[in-house]
Parts: sequence; structure tokens; C-alpha cells
Amino acid sequence: MKKLPSGKIPPETLKKIVLRFLGANRKEVILGPTLGEDGAIIQANDKILISSMDPITGAVERIGWLAVNICANDIATFGVPPAFFSSCILLPENSNTYILEEICSQIDKAAKNLGIAVIGGHSEITPGISNPIVVGHCMGITTKNGYVTTGGAKPGNSMILTKTAGIEGTAILATDYYKVLKEKIDPKILDSAKKFFESISVVKEAILAFNTGGVNAMHDPTEGGVIGGIHEMADASKVGVKVFEDKVPVAEETVKICEFFGIDALYLISSGALLIAAEKEKEDEIIRVLRKNGVKASVIGEFTSNPNKRVLVRKDGVEMELPRAEMDHLWIALEKCRLTRI
Repeated sequence: MKKLPSGKIPPETLKKIVLRFLGANRKEVILGPTLGEDGAIIQANDKILISSMDPITGAVERIGWLAVNICANDIATFGVPPAFFSSCILLPENSNTYILEEICSQIDKAAKNLGIAVIGGHSEITPGISNPIVVGHCMGITTKNGYVTTGGAKPGNSMILTKTAGIEGTAILATDYYKVLKEKIDPKILDSAKKFFESISVVKEAILAFNTGGVNAMHDPTEGGVIGGIHEMADASKVGVKVFEDKVPVAEETVKICEFFGIDALYLISSGALLIAAEKEKEDEIIRVLRKNGVKASVIGEFTSNPNKRVLVRKDGVEMELPRAEMDHLWIALEKCRLTRI
């Protein structure tokens, strides 16, 4: 029996185990559990419901705020504004009411910022865990032709990335390990890195891109980083990819923190960035609209026809197979901290 790594369940294990047990078939389910897709599509009379769920497990501070924004991102990548949120809050033994109030107030603030109603949930003290865990569920409402999926990328589409790689991981590590990092990294850089939390929402850019037209698929690269997100898009779309390493933007703050922990920014959890598969003739317009609204965007590669050929062009021009990381590099950094008692 194989031991599972920290973080997301690997794709092959998902196919062999998780995706075999999906309950009853219902005609309302347009899109159910599928590799690479972060949400479900449900037919409800003349409306379409988009539904998604995510846990926040690797962060301590801003956990409630993250729970809302990460779930909202999944809905927005369908091109649909998020509307409803519910949560399951699990607290360690000996937690106090301050912790619960802090998480709930973060959820409230984040939801109000995005126009989301909090519609319910569950809270409990859970023996056996050492840090709070918040599992969020978000929904949005649209019409029959009012959405895209992660699996809609087509050969020849441009691959656009907004912002930079490793946004969420940078913010988490800078916040939770500030005291250790400041011994090696300029505190001004760390203070800037902590503010990356403010860039984690992709709701604005996802809706802007979708409404501009020419978008066939979108995906937010969470666990596994930008490269993990690209693989998930390729899995869902059954296409190949060609990615240019030197075109993937990485912030100075991320570079410094990744060097400290010995991890790769392209495999660091990247909530806050958005991957877009766009028709080539629309890429310039999409990028122009995004930049006009304060969102940086870059073409970092393209989608190709052979789903078995996924290529990374290194900075030195050498082409290699696009590696799929066994786990997000945030978990590698956290494990190093645990082993060295940082």
C-alpha cells in the first residue's frame, strides 16, 4: 500500500480510487469530478450553478480570508461571479473564542469585498489537529452559454499568465516565518511579500478576460504552482503544452524566499495568478484590457495538439519534458521547517 505525499492526491491515485466512487448518476450534473477541473456545473431549470470546494491547511494567519478568496477564484475561472459561500471550521483542542471570531470576521470581510453571501456552514473543536483548518464551498449562478471550463483549451491557443508565480506561497512563508527569514532577507522585501495576500483574488481579471472574448479556458494554479496548474489544464483539455521558462514572471520577493528554502517558484502554490487559454488573435486585446485595469499579464507559452508532449523550454534554450511535481513546494518548505525546528 503506497504512502501518499502531502497536499493534493496525485492524478493517477485520483483516477484509480477517488473518481471510482461518485454516487448516483443525476441528469442535472453537466460537469462532475474530472481531472484538472476545480468545480462542478449543475443544471437548475433555466440556470446553471457553478460549485467548488477547497480546504485551507498550509496557512495560519488570514485563514478565513483565504478560504473565501480561494473558493471564489475557482468559480471565477468559469467566467462566473461568485455569489454564495459556506464553510466548515475545524479548530484544535484548547482553542479559544478569539480564534473563532478572528476566522469568522475574516470570512465576513472577504465575502463582503466580493459581493458574496455567507449562507451557512459548521464549526467544531477537532481532536488530533494542531492548526485550524477551514474548508470552504462557493457557488455562482449563470446561464447556459455563460461559462468556460478548465478543459476548454485548444491547440494553438496562447497561454496567458496574470501577475506572477508563487503568490500565495510567498505570502504564507513570509508571514509565518518572518522572524527566521529576516536574518537573511531584507525586512523591506519580506514586508512587501506579506502583502502578496492582497493579490490572491483573481475574480476581477477572470471576469474581465471572459467578457473580452476569445477565452476558451481558465484555471487558477493553486497546489503544484504554475506548472501544476498548466498540467491540470492540459489534463482536462487533453492537449499538449509548450512553456517558456524565461517568460514566466517571478517577483523578487518570491525569488529570495525560494532561494532561502531551496524550492522552485514555479511549483509553489500560486493562488492569485490566473492561467488563460485564449485565441491567438485575441491575446493582445485580453492583455491590454487586463493591464488597463491594473492586472499584469504575459504570454508564457502555447497549447499544442499532442497531449503526451508537454515541453518546458529552459532559460538556456534547452527543451525538456515539463516535470510534474510530486507535491507543492510549500509542503517541502514546511517540512524543512519542521525538521530543523524553525
